[in-house]
Amino acid sequence: MSTFYVCEKTGVDGPSHDGSKEKPFQTAAYAAYTKEDAKIFIYTETEEIKDFVEISASAMKKAKKGAMGLKKKAEKQKLLEEQKKKKELDDLAKQTAAMNIKINKDESLPAAQRTKLAKVINFIGKRVLVHGWIHRLRLQKGKAFIVLRDGTEYIQVLLSGDLAEAYQTSTLTLESTIAVYGTVEKLPEGKTAPQGVELVADYYEIVGLAPSGDEAFTNKVQENADPSLLLDQRHLTLRGETLSSVMKVRASLLRSIRRVYDELSITEVTPPCMVQTQVEGGSTLFSLNYYGQDAYLTQSSQLYLETCLPALGDVYCIQESFRAEKSHTRRHLSEYTHIEAELSFLTFDDLLTHIETVIVKTIQYVLEDPISGPLVRQLHPEFVAPKLPFRRMEYIHALEWLNENGIKNEDGEEFKFGDDIAEAAERKMVDTLNVPILLTRFPVEIKSFYMKKCADDPRVTESVDVLMPTVGEITGGSMRIESLDELVAGFKREGINPEAYYWFIDQRKYGTSPHGGYGLGTERILAWLCKRFTVRDCSLYPRFTGRCRP
Repeated sequence: MSTFYVCEKTGVDGPSHDGSKEKPFQTAAYAAYTKEDAKIFIYTETEEIKDFVEISASAMKKAKKGAMGLKKKAEKQKLLEEQKKKKELDDLAKQTAAMNIKINKDESLPAAQRTKLAKVINFIGKRVLVHGWIHRLRLQKGKAFIVLRDGTEYIQVLLSGDLAEAYQTSTLTLESTIAVYGTVEKLPEGKTAPQGVELVADYYEIVGLAPSGDEAFTNKVQENADPSLLLDQRHLTLRGETLSSVMKVRASLLRSIRRVYDELSITEVTPPCMVQTQVEGGSTLFSLNYYGQDAYLTQSSQLYLETCLPALGDVYCIQESFRAEKSHTRRHLSEYTHIEAELSFLTFDDLLTHIETVIVKTIQYVLEDPISGPLVRQLHPEFVAPKLPFRRMEYIHALEWLNENGIKNEDGEEFKFGDDIAEAAERKMVDTLNVPILLTRFPVEIKSFYMKKCADDPRVTESVDVLMPTVGEITGGSMRIESLDELVAGFKREGINPEAYYWFIDQRKYGTSPHGGYGLGTERILAWLCKRFTVRDCSLYPRFTGRCRP
């Protein structure tokens, strides 16, 4: 009969210990499991004894019960290992069989016409060649379904027969790039897929295989990850359906507004981004060393646009502007795409009419576009296109509305003349009224030095902010000071040395004219149009406080 020793403190249940006094087991159950009829001694430590003592009858009964549990567990583990081994052998057999499958291009088939996915709908019943990234992947016995993406559209690809069973198909991963030859077929009734068609493949090649395992795409970009982590992986998150859709709408928006300006005979120019003058206050300038001179990234191209009026007539630009605002609101960026225009020989009312017309026509063209229109309806199903005319409201009347509705200023008090209307109050008002608003005639002290004063009330300027429900201000503009003396007084009021602005001042010396202009924030318009919570979702690689990568 075998004899085993058990010590809870120093023992080990396993092959490293043999149950001797020198190498005891840890539990009596393991000792009983090792040998059913074994004699078991348990180390006991009391005041009277410190030695191995033979196990009691009750403890032995408990040990045998524990041994039965260990036996069942071992049998189950053995079965699992056998199943695992069998699966590995089956998988190896399948892999070997799959590796023996050679897929070759059938040269007897008609030549494939190369096309982008957005145009495959024009090739129903014909053989095509397409390239793209694997957006979705589903492998099953005898078939593989791939949703392919090339940036223009999506299409479902069907692999069957040897194409599905070949080893290379089992290695496919999300975001791998492939070239597919096949016939475009309409989907049967009741089936759904992008564009209502399916590409039945007769041959495909792997162009670039994306990693699997820890480096797999789904591990790099996870849907509910922290926003900062997703921004670190912006180059990958852009591949998602939502962000890529917003970028397509963005392209359409810029294309549409250029179309509107072209219809209005307004000329596009490209002012510099590196400047030595401020436009919107020195506290928001990004400074740089320009060959030993002080220079800045532009806050606005307005001043340069004004210099173009005598030479080119009405002008506009679509250019990056930079604001060093330490602001973390959902509608601020440090770098944004600024759509700016300057127009001459017009009145303030003309300017207001022009701004609302440009916005309405641009949105109309975006919605009419066969690509961006459906995307806007998908991203923002309840979007209602603005109609002319917009509601016009003076600053003083906005203060009255805010006070009547119990909305306080930033100091928690009632609004008074001269207060800036902060974002929260402004948003509350426009969301409540739920219509586009042209908010006009702001006080001189809260507006820029170049804004023209109203003839009937010199306390206020011929200025305007365009407010849209759900997003707030998307456009700001004004008539510009046309008098040389007034402009110099504006510089003095703001404590700006006019010497560096000699070229801007000359516009008032050499043929001044009534003129005005405005700037539209591309990302804010997109946030409104595509129902995005933050303008960061509307910029390719957003830049804001603390974020300048990737």
